[in-house]
Amino acid sequence: MSIFTFCFGQGTWIWYPGDYDIWLGNEVNNRRTERGAFFPPFWKMDSHYVLIEFSNEFDLKTPEEIHIYAEGRYNVKLDGKLQEGMPQKMILPSGKHTLNIKVHNQSCVPAIYVEGKTVFTDSSWKVTFEDKEWIDESGKASDKSTTVYQNAASWNFDSPAQRPSLFKLDQMPMSSLGMTEVGKGTLVDFGKETFGYVTFHQLHGRGEVGIYYGESREEALSVDKCETLDKISVNNDKAEDFTLPHSKAFRYVYIESDEGVHFDSLSMMYEFAPLDYRGAFRCNDEEINRIWEVAAYTLHLTTREVFLDGIKRDRWVWSGDAIQSYLMNYYLFFDSNTVTRTINLLRGKDPVTSHINTIMDYTFYWFMSIYDYYLYTGDLHFIKQIYPNMVSLMDFVLGRTNADGMVEGLPGDWVFVDWADGFMDKQGELSFEQLLFCKSLQTMALCAGITGNETDEKKYTALSNALFSKLDTFFWDDRKKAFVHNRKDGIKSDEVTRYANIFAVLFDYVDSEKKQAIRENVLLNDAIMKITTPYMRFYELASLCALGEQPYVTKEIKAYWGGMLKLGATSFWEKYNPAEKGSEHYAMYGRPFGKSLCHAWGAAPLYLLGKYYLGVSPVKPGYEEFSVEPSLGGLKWIEGSVPTPHGDIRVFMDKKTIKVTSSGGTGYLVFSSKSRPKTSRGKIEFLGNNRYRLFLDGDGGEYILNYRAIL
Repeated sequence: MSIFTFCFGQGTWIWYPGDYDIWLGNEVNNRRTERGAFFPPFWKMDSHYVLIEFSNEFDLKTPEEIHIYAEGRYNVKLDGKLQEGMPQKMILPSGKHTLNIKVHNQSCVPAIYVEGKTVFTDSSWKVTFEDKEWIDESGKASDKSTTVYQNAASWNFDSPAQRPSLFKLDQMPMSSLGMTEVGKGTLVDFGKETFGYVTFHQLHGRGEVGIYYGESREEALSVDKCETLDKISVNNDKAEDFTLPHSKAFRYVYIESDEGVHFDSLSMMYEFAPLDYRGAFRCNDEEINRIWEVAAYTLHLTTREVFLDGIKRDRWVWSGDAIQSYLMNYYLFFDSNTVTRTINLLRGKDPVTSHINTIMDYTFYWFMSIYDYYLYTGDLHFIKQIYPNMVSLMDFVLGRTNADGMVEGLPGDWVFVDWADGFMDKQGELSFEQLLFCKSLQTMALCAGITGNETDEKKYTALSNALFSKLDTFFWDDRKKAFVHNRKDGIKSDEVTRYANIFAVLFDYVDSEKKQAIRENVLLNDAIMKITTPYMRFYELASLCALGEQPYVTKEIKAYWGGMLKLGATSFWEKYNPAEKGSEHYAMYGRPFGKSLCHAWGAAPLYLLGKYYLGVSPVKPGYEEFSVEPSLGGLKWIEGSVPTPHGDIRVFMDKKTIKVTSSGGTGYLVFSSKSRPKTSRGKIEFLGNNRYRLFLDGDGGEYILNYRAIL
């Protein structure tokens, strides 16, 4: 859990760091069903530690009564003396004392809540999963100096009744738009993609009921091919409301029942994470506004106990999907708790036996997500906590490199990259994978440095430098002016794909000349295999924005995400190909309705519009320093807000005026102007070539600039 979740000044439930995240995430990951059958993940699932010792030291001026609550069986030691039974309350004498509570729980996370006037559970408590204490024949306790302790973790369970194991997301009733008789049954339309529990009103009679869910009308009506369904038996003469026990994603629900079963209507309990929309974006183009709104709704639907990929089919946590959810989250919710929960869940426990989700690139995205998390939040506590798990995962990666220090798919590895409509060679050393590996090593060096591990910092810096030095030699093709896709048996291929070239721009791994070459020869070259997933469009359009191509990106956003809206999308999809027609849009994985119509990576415009149009991004960790570099991107005006740990940064821009307000941190505004601009506050610095900079003091005051846009 993040340091931001710790409560000071009152008691809270505490546990071993990361354990609640793993337990809760396991609960979520195992809710998937496929046509009524249980469908668990196919990767290794770790569990929480079942036995935890909690301890703290106190110096009391007066005796104090404490109350003890625990999730699990427990014992209590005061100053090393075991207390009788499982005391629910006890008196601590005045003076200095050590309190130890050991809890066992196999089914859920061992956790405690201690409540007293000055003694209460918070992040100052130490926890360990092995206290290494043994007693010799004389009764003397062993030395515990080798025991590894960590600070306890918590979230927001701040009363004894709020047991962590009972946590559920919020719910609210939602009505349907109406019911229509179709064929042998009843079709119910809820008006938009949603998630929750279906409720029958005044259900009675005797017989069987089939409930068929669909993100599209066609899917719900396809009783033999829809992805999710429920079957219930009714044996009740008294008409009662009945809510199904398991949540589903749907817009439409089709009901077929035996003649002896009757109900009046259907509604649902909508389930959601109670998050504030701190980020905002509006402009003169209503289609772009609608795209932002649907993207926000899409991310909200997939932001649950953890960040899911999609809410209908997988309902799993995938590292590649998650890193994009984190980035979009930083521009909408700034919900650090769900980020750290998801990071901990994906990592699991040692020993490492495979890549995260079994996918090589997803391991690298996991490392990169920690870099992003620290940059956006400045949460050093979490970095210190997760660092040992970073080291052991990187040890696994380094143990699988080849003679050139590069990675390639080995037995058991899934080399994913992207879903592509054409052939993509996954053999040998993929340039894309090497770039992600290099960035991961740089992340390791950064985290080693900020956690005080100087030897590790030198090691990972040397490894990243060695790999970086080979990227050009092994993969850059001077004839094609681009990075080629892969190298097999020491031979560079002729194939160019977009992936490595995109990340070379985003990571700033190439100079300005090569960036422009990549722009012309790859990113804007229709002869290069096109990307059809929002997943990689996220990075492709981000790289184009980084090259100043916002006007082009605006057109692409309108064509791609606007294309989904024109087909009636109320949330954004896993994949969109404008060449497909009708029900072809719903098919994937060889199944007619296999495609997810609410997929986290479909919400990419949240990130693009926040970072590259409003232009807000952190320069130093936690927005201690930030930059604002707004771009109209062919629009007449834009306005919005970006959340930070200190408050929101608000930006307005049209062709004559820029307004910026920020709370906390210091930053600067960078912009271009045909004429010399004027400001209501501060001093404008000329950078050359019509570029200007204004330093911003995050005191909550508004800066108003008059300028002339360069169109």
